[in-house]
Amino acid sequence: MDVLVLGLGPAGARAAEAAARRGLRVLAVERRAEAGRPVQCAELVPASIGAELPGLASSVRQAIEAMDTFVEDDAPDHAHPFPGRMIDRLELDARLVQAAAAAGAVCRLATAARAIRADGCVTFADGSRVAPRVLVGADGPRSIAGRAIGRVNRALVETRQVTVPLLRPHDATDIFLSGGIPGGYGWLFPKGAVAHVGAGVDEAHAGRLRAIVDDLHARLSAEGRVGRERLALTGGAIPVGGALRPRGLLGATPVLLAGDAAGLANPVTGAGIAAAVHSGWLAGEAAAALVAGERRAATAYEEELDAVFGVALARAARRRRELARSAGGKTALRRGWIAYPEYWKEKP
Repeated sequence: MDVLVLGLGPAGARAAEAAARRGLRVLAVERRAEAGRPVQCAELVPASIGAELPGLASSVRQAIEAMDTFVEDDAPDHAHPFPGRMIDRLELDARLVQAAAAAGAVCRLATAARAIRADGCVTFADGSRVAPRVLVGADGPRSIAGRAIGRVNRALVETRQVTVPLLRPHDATDIFLSGGIPGGYGWLFPKGAVAHVGAGVDEAHAGRLRAIVDDLHARLSAEGRVGRERLALTGGAIPVGGALRPRGLLGATPVLLAGDAAGLANPVTGAGIAAAVHSGWLAGEAAAALVAGERRAATAYEEELDAVFGVALARAARRRRELARSAGGKTALRRGWIAYPEYWKEKP
């Protein structure tokens, strides 16, 4: 096997497609029985992602034009334009896996990696083994591939989200910043006839998450913006410590990390789909180059990720640390959020 990809989310599916298009023998595996299910995502992506995914329109459920940010009990600050798209992750993930398979990758669902040996050989839950020439870890924030090469996401935010009826049309994402939501924020993301209402908090405060989301849902329901019925519930972990070094070696086997496995989610917003799509494709191309004998391909991959994401992730990680060290308050909350000019300015 030339390339083994762990994970078939957006990063893994794109990596598998990119490598297969270069003529490699690619196996991509996913522990879940269906790509994208359960959906553990708020489903908001930047409008610019369409440049990398020309077929994205089939997955879009609503356009987002603005962002309304509520800081504690203040009236919302309206940022426009703030273009985005609300997508159907289940449809998107399925389509990306189909594209990988059409390119020639063998995609196997319900196949979990159980262990990775020091030489890069991967053992699956059924006892079978694969020894790839290149291993791509696109297996999420608690990546087994990352752990094998000592790249571990140590800072995580836990999230909880309910899907509810949206009673009034809305074209903005609503962000709720408060000292009562430690290390994260609350949100209302409209998606056609429904909305996602949720929150993320530092892992240490995960025990408070249910009450935080319940309170936010109750508040929005009392305002007549959303219905009381809960149509779906989801949640998951997001890496918020910033980028990890996305490469390593297990014996002679190069290992490349992509998406959340590489810590590419934004430490402030938690957004990670666009980074997953981009890094996955780059990882697949780098894997193909490594198989072809291009020794610098892994280094070049790391350099490209740093060039594309390094500045933004480093700034977000600083803002997150600053907010954690601060005494709190509205000024600190605004400096720590992307919609405010203070976020983008360095202190004199």
